[in-house]
Amino acid sequence: MKWPTLFVVLVAALVLLGNAVAASAAVMSAEDLAALRLPDVRIESAVHEAGSPEPGKVRVGHVKVDGVIGKAIRFEVLLPDAWNGRFAMGGGGGLVGSVQNSVRGSVNDGYATAGTDTGHQAGGTDGSWALNDLEAFVNFGHAAIHRTAEVSKAIIRAYYGQDINKSYFVGCSRGGGQALMEAQRYPEDFDGIVSGAPAFNWTGFAAMGINLAQTFYPDPKKLTETVLTQADLDRLAKEVLQQTDAQDGLKDGIIDNPAAAKFDLAQVPNLTDAQRKAISVVYEGVKNQDGPIYPGFPIGAEGGPGGWFNWLVGPTENGVNLSFAFSTNIYKYFFFHNADWDYSTYDFATWKKDTHLGGTVLNALDPDLGPMNARGGKLIIWHGWSDAALPAGETVKYYESVLAKDPNAANYARLFMVPGCYHCGGGPGISGVDWLGEIVKWVEEGIAPDVIIATKSGDGIDPAKSRPLFPYPAWAKYDGEGDGNLAENFVAVDK
Repeated sequence: MKWPTLFVVLVAALVLLGNAVAASAAVMSAEDLAALRLPDVRIESAVHEAGSPEPGKVRVGHVKVDGVIGKAIRFEVLLPDAWNGRFAMGGGGGLVGSVQNSVRGSVNDGYATAGTDTGHQAGGTDGSWALNDLEAFVNFGHAAIHRTAEVSKAIIRAYYGQDINKSYFVGCSRGGGQALMEAQRYPEDFDGIVSGAPAFNWTGFAAMGINLAQTFYPDPKKLTETVLTQADLDRLAKEVLQQTDAQDGLKDGIIDNPAAAKFDLAQVPNLTDAQRKAISVVYEGVKNQDGPIYPGFPIGAEGGPGGWFNWLVGPTENGVNLSFAFSTNIYKYFFFHNADWDYSTYDFATWKKDTHLGGTVLNALDPDLGPMNARGGKLIIWHGWSDAALPAGETVKYYESVLAKDPNAANYARLFMVPGCYHCGGGPGISGVDWLGEIVKWVEEGIAPDVIIATKSGDGIDPAKSRPLFPYPAWAKYDGEGDGNLAENFVAVDK
């Protein structure tokens, strides 16, 4: 055989081998997997399920594993018939309380994937399960994600009879906080991590919520009226855009860099003194005698279906608003362990002492990502500027602390701010990104995300759009020429 022919044969063999690795099959049956014994783990079921074309269903054949770790950490693992050698775990939202996996659909692309309820079953804003239950609290704070990751990996290795090539975690909101906790506390768990709109400073955003509750609902016996209606907030949002939209060079209903935009609340007409005062509290954040505790919201999150009303102002049909529900539950059950605690009389002068112990379990504030970097890990953080649930400024502050700790941190951790994006997506902005795909490219191909192209599909009236996202502190500015709906007409600027 001639050398060129031999070379072709060898290349073909390597390609076939690579394809085989990329589409590995199981070495045990679902029945055998159901009988698998792991320390402190109970597998309740392992059933093969055929793929389904129905919307929301898993499209590919897979084994669905349900089980419990320890006393109460419920989990689900999906094992595709054609496995790509990767593990992708998804985070949860709110206070979790059910098995959740934000990248469950990745099984359709060949990923083995997992999710957990973090150790309790409850509604998403209900924190009563943590009342005097330290194990449940620690599981929710950080242990359940770590333990589920380890157990899932053991199940995957046993089922396919080989090791995992790369492991990833993707989460937003609570899941974004779980992602940062993994990067800081358990850096060996994942090769690549995506943290979206992270809930990571629990002691801070809970204080923010209590401050807003005291502002909008000073009397806990009167929770059905507010000084700002949805119509008020929609008018405010319109005034904000009128003052600031064109400042970034493109009048398109999106404030590209709210941190640099100039807005004057005093120039907004038709507001009462009480309304102006309440709005100022939302913008300014919460502080005590020691200084700022947690930042307020940037402009751009006021109106619309994903804006302030449902999150911060209320009241809604489901009870006051989400900030009120989360913050009062956190203080009652995570900090004070007192179901009868009264938010209306709380004095922030003792905030640091009151929340310190709980913060050691919940907060993911450590700027030192050196251990993650040392094992070759990569981290993408992203946050929507129009997030009305968690102020984007706190995420910027955290990332700046990472850069202060290590000026070269952008080699392994990058932040992307998304203009006009609500909490974890939606809004007037352009925010469609395959975050799992982006982190895979960085980890496996060494392609650092110098620019990410976000997209938004058209709806028959508005055209499809694209917009570049640049690593913070850069942002995308319209270059003054061409179609403002196309990413190619934007450039990176730092000011």
